[in-house]
Amino acid sequence: MDKQQQIYNKLLELVKKENVKVDELLKKHLYTKLGGKADFFITPTNYQEIQNVVKFSNEENIPFMLLGNGSNLIIKDGGIRGIVISLKNLDDISTDGNTIVAQCGARIIDASRHALKENLSGLEFACGIPGTVGGALYMNAGAYGGEIKDVLDYAYVIDRNGDLVKRLASDLDLDYRTSNIEKNKDIVIEATFSLKPGKYEDIKEVMDDLTYKRESKQPLEYPSCGSVFKRPPGYFAGKLIQDSQLQGTNIGGAEVSTKHAGFIVNKNNATTTDYISLIEHVQKTVKEKFGVDLEREVRIIGED
Repeated sequence: MDKQQQIYNKLLELVKKENVKVDELLKKHLYTKLGGKADFFITPTNYQEIQNVVKFSNEENIPFMLLGNGSNLIIKDGGIRGIVISLKNLDDISTDGNTIVAQCGARIIDASRHALKENLSGLEFACGIPGTVGGALYMNAGAYGGEIKDVLDYAYVIDRNGDLVKRLASDLDLDYRTSNIEKNKDIVIEATFSLKPGKYEDIKEVMDDLTYKRESKQPLEYPSCGSVFKRPPGYFAGKLIQDSQLQGTNIGGAEVSTKHAGFIVNKNNATTTDYISLIEHVQKTVKEKFGVDLEREVRIIGED
C-alpha cells in the first residue's frame, strides 16, 4: 500500500467518507476561481474532527492548511500538497445577550445580518466583507472605519498541538490587516463578538448605505480576491494604480478592474500565473512612477 492510500485510509477513520476527497480542484472552492488541486480535501463537521486531523498531521509530518471561502487567498496552479481542511460546514451563529457567537466557517456578512436581526450594533462595517469569521480574525478584516478588533471579545482556537484553547482578543495582536494567528499556527474555530443594543431601523440604514457604496464601487460581477493591496502610509492603493493608468490592463484572463483600481478580477478564465503576473506588474509600475511599494493584502500560497 502506498503512502497516499495509507493517508486516505487514516483520514476515513477521522472524518466521514463523504467529507474526504482526493485530488480536489481548489478553484471550485475559492472566491477567485483560481487554484490547482489538493492532495486531500476534507470538510470536518465538528471541532473534534479538526483536532484529530491536526494531531494525525503532526504525528505523520503531513502539511495541512485551512480554507474558508478563499476570498483573500490565491492558490497557485500547482495546488497544495498534503491536507486542505475546509471549514465551510462549521457555520453556526447564535446570540447570547449582547454577544454573538459565530463558528469559523460562517460568513462574516451573515454574522452582521444576524446582529441586525437581534438589534445589536457593532458589526455593520462587516456587511459587505465576503470572508468567513475565521478568515476575518486571521487578517483583522475591516471596512468603512470598522475592524474585527473593535468588536472581538475572545475566540476559541485549536493550537498547533491539536488542543482547544481560549484566546482573548488582546492575545491575538490584531492590527491593520494582520494578527499573530498564522505565526502561532492557531486554527480559529469560534469567535465571540461583544456588541451594543441598537434600533433595527438605525442599524439597517447604516448597512444599506454601506451595501450601496460597495455595490456601486466594487466589481462584484467578476471573481476577485477583493482589495489586492494594503493601504500604503499617506496614500490610497487604488488611487496610485488609477494614476498609473493601469485600469483595464490585463495579463491573460486577469484584469485591473475598470470599476475599482484596487481590484484585480478574473475576467476570462484566468490562471493563477496570470493573476500573480498582473499583481507584480502593478507593483513594479507604481514603484517606478511614484516610488511607493504596494504590499499585498491577499495571500499567495501553493506550488507553481
